[in-house]
Amino acid sequence: MRKTSLGLFTILLIATLIYACYPKRVGSTGPDSERLTWAEMNKTQRKDHMRAVVLPLAADIFQSWRPERYAKIDCTLCHGEAAHWEDFDMPTGQLPRLSGALLLGPEFEKHPDTTRLKLNRLVPEMAQALGLKPFSIITRRGFGCYSCHLGPEGPLFGN
Repeated sequence: MRKTSLGLFTILLIATLIYACYPKRVGSTGPDSERLTWAEMNKTQRKDHMRAVVLPLAADIFQSWRPERYAKIDCTLCHGEAAHWEDFDMPTGQLPRLSGALLLGPEFEKHPDTTRLKLNRLVPEMAQALGLKPFSIITRRGFGCYSCHLGPEGPLFGN
């Protein structure tokens, strides 16, 4: 009886982990009226989703932190000047490069409030808005700081 319970628990745990790894359906609806994942969206749908969902979330986060500095938020917040010619590739050199250090030690040392805000609010809320799994230090995969920022030598962690 004990082996059966352990086997069932193991199967349920594996199924839960597999489900958690799949991209979530967050965007506009496709032909079958189901929401689309980020990967399934075309460029127009992605732009619409960014404008309707992601940008308002980012505005709320940054304006609650520094309202005077971030009174007006647009696509250049994350994409820099490249947004003007619709270059939305991420990660981007338009944002400050990060150290690449484990657990962002130098970033915490120089900018503790900024780093904490981004790790505690920005990264998880953006991952959810995009329907992506948050970054895992164990697997080194998922949406995290290096999804937007480059490391010292370029992209890190498969971004």
